[in-house]
Amino acid sequence: MTYSARWHTLLEEAEELASTATLVTPLSDTRFHITDTQEHRIIIEFLESGDSQPLQREQFETLYRRLQDTAGGFDLDRLPPDAEPYAAVLTLHPRIEIDVDAGVLRETDAPTTTHGLNDEPSEQTDRAEPDIDVYADALLLIDALERHDPTAMADLETDGLIDLYTLLSDVQRGADDLRQDVADVLLDRVQHGQPVHAQYGSIQRTSRRSKSLKDDEEVLAVLEDAGIDRERVLGIEPDKVNDALDVTNLREEDVYDVDERAYVRKSEVDEDVKETRLQGLKEQLAASESEEAAELRDEIEALEARIEDFTGFDSAKEFYADSQAGRGGCPDP
Repeated sequence: MTYSARWHTLLEEAEELASTATLVTPLSDTRFHITDTQEHRIIIEFLESGDSQPLQREQFETLYRRLQDTAGGFDLDRLPPDAEPYAAVLTLHPRIEIDVDAGVLRETDAPTTTHGLNDEPSEQTDRAEPDIDVYADALLLIDALERHDPTAMADLETDGLIDLYTLLSDVQRGADDLRQDVADVLLDRVQHGQPVHAQYGSIQRTSRRSKSLKDDEEVLAVLEDAGIDRERVLGIEPDKVNDALDVTNLREEDVYDVDERAYVRKSEVDEDVKETRLQGLKEQLAASESEEAAELRDEIEALEARIEDFTGFDSAKEFYADSQAGRGGCPDP
């Protein structure tokens, strides 16, 4: 069988992989996905760094020729670090495998099921839509923020600003209600004065003291018993002042410090429009769940776990030294 035939078999195997399939390099255990297959290359993306890298056909051929020329299989320890993804992808071919015990990449006489795939069970669970208003409002807010640039408020049309304000108000109200529900449950689980930490932050149980006067007559009676004359604690009551203003020529400003500030408030919400838009977003999410959502989750995990940048194949010059000639480049065993 020619290498061209083997290459197209490898492409077919790569194309049939699920978008969530994870491959693992044989030495460093670096995880990556195949994101695209093309006539002369395969594109991969590393989970930890989020970096993409094209794996060229001629480099696969270089590795395959070395594999053929080496009795007993090609010693994986002779792979340059940046060439490891080539070995992992090459094992998708049904007649190429990695012998972990021997530490070699080799060609087999019969089809094999030993591939560089991560066989660990996925920790992802089916996503369910919470039946709470703030979830729906948050989806609508995200959609609005993507359509209206919140960093350039002065450039937005008035209707766009109104939509943002309305949705922000709804999300704030729903978030406050939900936060209180969560706090009520946490009170039974957190001890006073002891911070409890989680992924996104920490909380601490505390308390604050507020007070309000008892019934006036009860307060006055207690004070009089203690020798305090009631006239000393009787003050000006706003209700009585307002009544006096109604029967005099005094202005409100004569007896009140008035601070008048203009503000906007939400007066109406078009629930029908929100529901229509929300249904459209749900349909988009449902479609992406089967095609791209899993990849997006992996990208998020990769960003959170970023600890170093991968540098491509620059350090693997020995591996590619004579790739332009179509063979050679891997160090001799």
